[in-house]
This record gives sequence, structure tokens and C-alpha cells, in this order.
Amino acid sequence: MLDVLIVGGGPVGLFLGCLLAARGLSFQVLERRTEAGAHSRAIGIHPPALEAFEALGIASPLLAAGVPITSGLVRGERGAVLGELDFRAASARFPFILSLPQQRTEQMLEAELGRLAPGTFQRGAEVKAVQDAGAHVQITYEQRGQTHSAQARYVVGADGCRSPMRGLAQIPYPGATYADKYLMGDFPDTTVFGAAAVIGLHAGGVLESFPLPGGLRRWVARTDSLHSAPEAADLTTLVQERSGHALPHAECSMLSAFEVRHHLAAQMVRDRLILIGDAAHEVSPIGGQGMNLGWLDAAALADVFSGGASAATLATFQRRRLRSARIATRQAEINMFFGRPAGAAAQRRRERLVRGLLSSGAEPLLAKAFTMRWL
Repeated sequence: MLDVLIVGGGPVGLFLGCLLAARGLSFQVLERRTEAGAHSRAIGIHPPALEAFEALGIASPLLAAGVPITSGLVRGERGAVLGELDFRAASARFPFILSLPQQRTEQMLEAELGRLAPGTFQRGAEVKAVQDAGAHVQITYEQRGQTHSAQARYVVGADGCRSPMRGLAQIPYPGATYADKYLMGDFPDTTVFGAAAVIGLHAGGVLESFPLPGGLRRWVARTDSLHSAPEAADLTTLVQERSGHALPHAECSMLSAFEVRHHLAAQMVRDRLILIGDAAHEVSPIGGQGMNLGWLDAAALADVFSGGASAATLATFQRRRLRSARIATRQAEINMFFGRPAGAAAQRRRERLVRGLLSSGAEPLLAKAFTMRWL
């Protein structure tokens, strides 16, 4: 009988496994994929997540592998500087957002889980049935053509926005797709921005760029429609038009077109099944909150388990984490609103508003909002 069975071995499930191992609980992590993902969307690790990683003793290797982003430079049309958001006011211990591709973060979490609890992470394991037996949950899964079963006091679904666990539990997941579409890609960093993020609020739509390890920089541009077969030249043309900066399109190392959605599960806790991460809530990746929100779910849930989970403590966990997801959704929507195309008059008003906010003394509060201090 396991204390916890985690379904989903992405960054959130792996982190929860590390937390449970550090607390001496018995668990297993089942991951349907046979290999780690090769694509990396999320790159930002925020101070609250870094604090949780530090408590496990794994913040140092992440810091050594990533790039600390200490500020965000906000620009308008024709390169006009509207202001700068300094992240140093957001955290005394980690006064930055750490830029590290999700793929690399996953690799490091998997290695740490293997060190803390060898053999607890199982790849190629697909859950087929979940049965609530009252005092525990019975799981049936297939792995390498064989059928297996496992018992646990609690089962955690950390299996993403298309969560089979949520489907098996028949938990509604209402939401919608935004009209906003984006194109992003990684290129050699040929700018002078160094470790700063740059957010360009252009009439044609937002253009963002972020430093990456290895001398790379990620560019994200809002587009009028979703590119079904994007090419690097599509993005480099947008960057040239909006910022005047020329990118070497032949040296693009990652390219992706995406649309954004918002979803929120009707509940995160149903009896002995608990949903966390994208299985429970999906927010726009603009602002870099989704992965971090899942890590904070995991940290809060590990505290519940280590204190002896009860109906009352799980209800409190659900209430607080759903509230955080709603806040993150609203914040992401504000970020997207400021990045939408605008006519000449609206663009001037937007630039005046942003310039005023960044020079009004509200900068520390904005820095805390962008670094997830209240989630």
C-alpha cells in the first residue's frame, strides 16, 4: 500500500515525487511517455518555485544551468523605452526569474528523484482504470504490454491539460480558447540586452524576447492567425518589422506556433483523487505562470500529505489553489490585453499608461505580480 501514486511524470509530477521522497512517504510516479519531451515551451522559474527547490537542496544546480533575468525592459513603437521593471524588489533570496528550458528542468528533476528514491519513476505506464475502494484507491495500468495494479491511499493526477485521470474521474474542465495566437523561436542572441527580458508593445502586437542559456534568446510575437506550418522566416520578418532587429533565420534552433486557452477544473479534490498542475488549471503561457503554478500546487499538497491528509486539509488546499489559479488567469489576461494590436491613438494611450505605471512608485508591486509572489 503506497501513501501516494502520482500519475504524470512531467515537471510537476517529478517535483511532487521529490517532495514526498524528502518527507519519507511511499509513492510511485507513472508516466505514459517512454522518453522525455524534446520540445520546451516554458522557460521561466519564478522566486516562489526557486524557494521550494532550495528547501529540497536542488536550487544550486538549477541556478548554475540557467540565466537569471533581473529586469524587464518595456519598449513602445520605434524602440521608445517606456520603463523598466526591476525584479530585485520581488525577493531577497532570489531577486530574478531564472530562465531555463523546461526540458532541462525536467531532466534535472528526474535525476534528483532517481537519487532520492530510486525505482519510483516508471515510464511507459498508462493508467487504464481507477477504482475507489473507500480507504484506498486501486489503479490498473499497462506497461510494456503487461497489466499491473497498484494500491495507494491517494492518487494525484499531474498528467497535463488533457488529463486522462480527470476524465476517468469525470470532473468537468470548463474553459475556452482565446483569440490570441503566437509564434516563438530560439535564435543566437545578437542583441545588446544581456540578461534583461524585453517586452515590445507594438501597434501590430506584442514582441517579447528572453535570454536563454548557451548564448540563445527566445522571441515571441503575437500573430493575426495561427501558423499551421511556421517557418523561421515568418518570425524573423515580424521581429524585423516591429523592432528593426535582424535575426539569423537559418540559425533558428526551435520554432513553434501556438494558441492559448484557459480552463479550470470544477474541483481539484474528489474523494482520494487530487488534480494538480495543468490537469487542474490551464492558464495562458504569456507571463510564464503555468508550470510554476503547478509546482506551487505540488508544494502545498506535499505539506498536506506530510501533516496527515484529511477532508478538512484537502478542502483548504483546494480552496486556496483554485483561488491562485483564478488570480493567475486574470493576470495572464491583463498581459495579453496589453499585447494586442492597437490603432495609432490607442497605441499612444497604451504607451502613456505603461510609462505612468512604471514611474509611479508601483514598480515593487508590479514586480511581485510578475514574479508570482501572491500565488
